[in-house]
Amino acid sequence: MSLFIVGLDSTVVNVALPTMQRELHAPVSGMQWTIDAYTLVLASLLMLGGSTADRIGRKRIFQTGLVIFLTSSALCALAPSLGWLIAFRMLQAIGGSMLNPVAMSIITNTFTDRTERARAIGIWGGVVGISQALGPILGGILVGAVSWRAIFWINVPVALTAVILTGLLVPESRAAKPRRFDPVGQLLVILILGSLTFAIIEGSSLGWGSPVIVGCFTLCAVALAGLLWYEPRRHEPLIEINFFRSVPFSGATLIAISAFAGMGSFLFLTTLYLQNLRGMSPLQAGLHTLPMAIMTVIFAPLSGRLVGSRGPRPSLFFAGLALTVAGILLTLLDAHTPLWQLIISYLIFGIGFGLVNSPITNTAVSGMPRSQAGVAAATASTSRQIGTSLGVAIAGALVTSATVRGPVPSESGWVMIIVYGALVLGLGVLTTTRWALATAARTAERLQEPEVSDLGGGPEAAP
Repeated sequence: MSLFIVGLDSTVVNVALPTMQRELHAPVSGMQWTIDAYTLVLASLLMLGGSTADRIGRKRIFQTGLVIFLTSSALCALAPSLGWLIAFRMLQAIGGSMLNPVAMSIITNTFTDRTERARAIGIWGGVVGISQALGPILGGILVGAVSWRAIFWINVPVALTAVILTGLLVPESRAAKPRRFDPVGQLLVILILGSLTFAIIEGSSLGWGSPVIVGCFTLCAVALAGLLWYEPRRHEPLIEINFFRSVPFSGATLIAISAFAGMGSFLFLTTLYLQNLRGMSPLQAGLHTLPMAIMTVIFAPLSGRLVGSRGPRPSLFFAGLALTVAGILLTLLDAHTPLWQLIISYLIFGIGFGLVNSPITNTAVSGMPRSQAGVAAATASTSRQIGTSLGVAIAGALVTSATVRGPVPSESGWVMIIVYGALVLGLGVLTTTRWALATAARTAERLQEPEVSDLGGGPEAAP
């Protein structure tokens, strides 16, 4: 339930954007920030949320996150202006950052059998895809029947139910040796993601060569260099740079960024295409994404089973192929495209997105020591949110000038989905080769050695 509402809130807003733009008098950049303020903060704090839960108690942090998410959702529904809405969306993301990593820690420590854990992770990853795919439909229904504020009110009873169920069903647990807080690493991550996203979103309006935008890109590069220098030298860093010695892990990170950049772009551009170019209502626009959502719902659990039985390669290969083909079909859309052609492109995109989620998480945590699985999964979840943020930022920078109803997507925006799909396809093949799997095994050995020595090699080291 927690994962569903966190994933839902990264996409449910999309279909309401044109309505919110008119009511709140927002520019295109304001529409982008409504989405990216949430995904950006979520991406920045996911790993901090996981390590804090390990230290203080997973159940306690999980319930705290649900309460913050519940409260901030109500505040979003009551927001009087765009600025307040963006601020409350950031608060919402702070609550969301306390949920995903803890859920993964529960799964990885509950399911010790390799096959069972792969299936459980497949379901977990599938919920991400399902929630994001259903977002536009649910958003369209709520905006059409009530108002855009209803898309936030719906979180309140779900989060409240999850708080109660957590109290009844989830036992309290802590890590035997929790990771220490890394304030420098956390600050550098925020600087990297914040400066890069700001530069992409505001570049069109301020000018790509303006001092502010050039300064943001420079700050991003300097902060990234600082992170790469500082983190390997710190004991228990925020980001385990050694993880990236594993080709499957590095590939899973890039695949997650690519796939979710494609999803972020698709939903942002589709909303503008259906409502501003074709003149549909929010409800009609939401219903037109139903083929994509149905395919995601069907193929997400199938992908989880496929990963459990055949490994990640088949799912990644067909996901990348489907996303690439869908991107090609989307470039052919115009104001008079037949409905059947639109449905086919949405169906194929839904298949690709449904297939990609399970192998991302499985590839990220496979081969890692169980004590490191939560950190690895948090990195994969962070990559998803980074991808969504960048996808929306880049898509917004590529929209054409506004029509009577508002801005509409350009062909170059759709072309980027082809690029994202091709990256998923290529990386999916590369990360499942024997050479790649060998790097994962060597990385796991390196990570296991200090872990055993820290425990003194005694009986506790065996688990």
